[in-house]
Amino acid sequence: MLRITDARTGEPTDATPARRGLTRVEAHVPRPDTTGLRVLLVADVLVRALEISGTPVWTVLTGTEGRAELRARATALGIRPFEDERDSGSGLGEAQVLRVCAPEAGTADGATGEAGRDEAASGLRVEVAPADADSGVADDDERASALRLALLACPRREPLRLDEAALTDAEDTLRRWRAAVATWATRPSGPIPDPVRQQLRAAWEDDLDVPAVLAVLRKVETSGTVPDGARFETYAYADRLLGLELTRDIGRETPS
Repeated sequence: MLRITDARTGEPTDATPARRGLTRVEAHVPRPDTTGLRVLLVADVLVRALEISGTPVWTVLTGTEGRAELRARATALGIRPFEDERDSGSGLGEAQVLRVCAPEAGTADGATGEAGRDEAASGLRVEVAPADADSGVADDDERASALRLALLACPRREPLRLDEAALTDAEDTLRRWRAAVATWATRPSGPIPDPVRQQLRAAWEDDLDVPAVLAVLRKVETSGTVPDGARFETYAYADRLLGLELTRDIGRETPS
């Protein structure tokens, strides 16, 4: 069961109190800056985690500035589309509302109108710390997958400053992992070891701890006991959450 720390109370809370009940994930992104992109990315991963557990999800994007720019940058980052906010409020009778936002956003003061104040008072508040980036680091679509990994590698409640070194390190990791997955895919298939599967699920179900998921993958990468076929299945399974296209290079010819 996925548990999320509600920023209003500081207490871990079940993300889906009603089994398989409709859950609304609302990303509050006032501006299409690096912080806004990080908020939307966390919301995207949260949706993936809920879907893996079989929870139906309705996704909504709120905020007013630079909507077209934000959507373009989100698409490059592999973030799946969120619907525009609706004036009708909940409307679909969802069992839970998860509002993903930066610390200064999504409060009753920042909401608009009576409906906004009512919505801000309900649901779980999932806070994402601010993010900043050196000039040009977050704007290169050719390096979007590396940017996604670099943003995910830092705990979401810790402020993040991205520089060229962090992006290059993420690029190197992605290149190595994709090449390894392509090689492992040629080996006899094997199931994910139960302890590894449990470690992955325990990580992302504990307040969406994506850095812990990445740590499990690093251990599997260098493990002397996990067969290559099982490594492949492990990485493919984890990528359902991460969205890093780790299987992208399967079947591609390697440069000579």
